[in-house]
Amino acid sequence: MKLTVIGCGYLGATHAACMAELGHEVLGMDCDRDKVAVLNAGKAPFFERELDEMLTRHTTTGRLRFTASYAEAAAFGDLHFIGVGTPQQPGEMAYDLTHLFTAVRQLAPRLTSPAVVAVKSTVPVGTALRVRDLLHEYAPVGDAVEVAWNPEFLRESFAVEDTLRPDRLVLGFGTEDSWAEAMLRQCFEKIIESGTPTIITDWPTAELAKASANAFLATKISFINAMAEVCEASGADVGQLADILGHDVRIGRSGMRPGLGFGGGCLPKDIRGFMACAGELGVDQALTILREVDAINNRRRERMVDLAREQLDGNVGGKRITVWGAAFKPGTDDIRDSPALAVAGRLHELGAAVTVTDPQALDNARKLHPELDYADDPIAACDNADLLLHLTEWPQFSHIDPHRVAAHVTRTKVIDGRGGLDAGRWRRAGWTYRALGCP
Repeated sequence: MKLTVIGCGYLGATHAACMAELGHEVLGMDCDRDKVAVLNAGKAPFFERELDEMLTRHTTTGRLRFTASYAEAAAFGDLHFIGVGTPQQPGEMAYDLTHLFTAVRQLAPRLTSPAVVAVKSTVPVGTALRVRDLLHEYAPVGDAVEVAWNPEFLRESFAVEDTLRPDRLVLGFGTEDSWAEAMLRQCFEKIIESGTPTIITDWPTAELAKASANAFLATKISFINAMAEVCEASGADVGQLADILGHDVRIGRSGMRPGLGFGGGCLPKDIRGFMACAGELGVDQALTILREVDAINNRRRERMVDLAREQLDGNVGGKRITVWGAAFKPGTDDIRDSPALAVAGRLHELGAAVTVTDPQALDNARKLHPELDYADDPIAACDNADLLLHLTEWPQFSHIDPHRVAAHVTRTKVIDGRGGLDAGRWRRAGWTYRALGCP
């Protein structure tokens, strides 16, 4: 097939490359000409495992290319995916749909033949109707443009795998026996034939899928972190408690990892957007649980700051603190709503000299937090440190010899915010080791 992907950020660039991997001819479209140039050179403007190799492979053959022209995109094929960002509105919980509706208004007047527009962006329920109305109003072919809803469930650092081998495929349509369904089935034929569970549904259900999935995951994470607070107060071990709960097949261990909590551009935004959507529907009380989920998550960051104070005799002012981690999770350079940087920033506000290190995210962190110090090497970052914080669970950090680190620090004190370090190993090396939710 010949298809386009409108919006080539994290979601769109990954989707475009993976569609080319499936054998389609793909044209990615983005208004940022610098981004287009980078992508046409076979590179992603962000870090994601396997993506650069895939971009290079398919831009070299010509199966995949990128443009900044809506006109070129509209003329390229009959199937157009939209994967633009829908961030949280400044000062509010609701989604900002500006980029989505701008893309629809720019694409629609250029659709001069029947087409399918498949939206992947995360939105409040009811958006599909608005997209359909805009397309029918502005497209020269009117209602010959059909709308499909194809939510994404990508995990950063696993995005290529999640696109090519998803654990489910959700396709939402407005009418039965639509041309849009035939087009999407053809597009994803290899994925469907591989046995991927495929759910054909209506627009509202498809629109709710991503936000509700993220809300459930966020609830699971925040539940075990609430238990971590109880464990700290009682002397119990939250890691072992999570193992005990995880053996119950109704609960499961996956996703229930205690620690500093979640961040990034999806979970925090989606639970807040979901709450805002419920309010618009008049059922806001149905999702009041998510307010506490959000509060528990943010409370973990303050607890880390409190633990730092405790380890430094009640005052971090004038102390040197090293933070291992800047990305919101390992395997990415994404620092959106990063718990690690939130803690680092708060400690800086309290008067500490904070040095941050990360394998991938330092350039992004420097731009957002120029007030912090940075080091490329995690051991050198510990020079003269009074306290070490492990806040992003990169495997590189867990492999570091604590004896080597001890030779660089002023005090051998470490707080493991992710439970990723070997507590026994660090204690045997002479460190005072603390972890969230553990005695």
